[in-house]
Amino acid sequence: MKSEKGTARAVGVLMLLHLAGGLIVPFVLLDPLVTSRGFLSVAAGMPTQVRIAVMLLFAGSALAIAISCAALRVFRQYSSAAAYWLLALSVAGFALQAADNAHLLSMLSLSQAYAAGDPANTPLFQTVAVAVGALRKWSHYSALLVAGSWIFLLCGFLYRSRLVPRGLAAFGLLGAIGQIGGVTLRGFWGYPPATILAVPLAPAYAAIAVWLIVKGFDERQPIRVGA
Repeated sequence: MKSEKGTARAVGVLMLLHLAGGLIVPFVLLDPLVTSRGFLSVAAGMPTQVRIAVMLLFAGSALAIAISCAALRVFRQYSSAAAYWLLALSVAGFALQAADNAHLLSMLSLSQAYAAGDPANTPLFQTVAVAVGALRKWSHYSALLVAGSWIFLLCGFLYRSRLVPRGLAAFGLLGAIGQIGGVTLRGFWGYPPATILAVPLAPAYAAIAVWLIVKGFDERQPIRVGA
């Protein structure tokens, strides 16, 4: 139907914006914070960049909520439980991202205090930086786990409902599994993230978004996939 075509296009556009933010913020704006010099020496020199990154992270997690809300009416025809779980995970992701953002701003404030402080206090600042960095690390991985789970649920729903070609949805599922296992869970267990495993997620997510913009949802009669 025409209304569902418009909904699919809206979801597709929101997904592309969501993907753009997910790539630009960690790999461009915040990348200098993870250099060998450490955030304590670096963050004070890029306050505007950090604040812009925080605002974009807020916007990105809000986009997941917007995608869940935009698709809710269509998704409920197939599974009310899955549709509302998708919305709930997006809200949880926003809350966890807010905590992660608070830690990013704490890193910035500590770096600025270090830059303006007495060099004799350097050992104290370094000790505090270890604690602040650890808090940010675990809040970041928690936010990543929920974000990856949200994408996994989205792609799994699209696969079972056949609202997009199953090959595309399966590609998205594999990308989400790579992100969760290769980046998030390895980080939780103390291993260096294997980011190569998450690489397929970006093209898969983009492909689903473009399909929705161009083709829309498959308009066959809904087949219930859950409660």
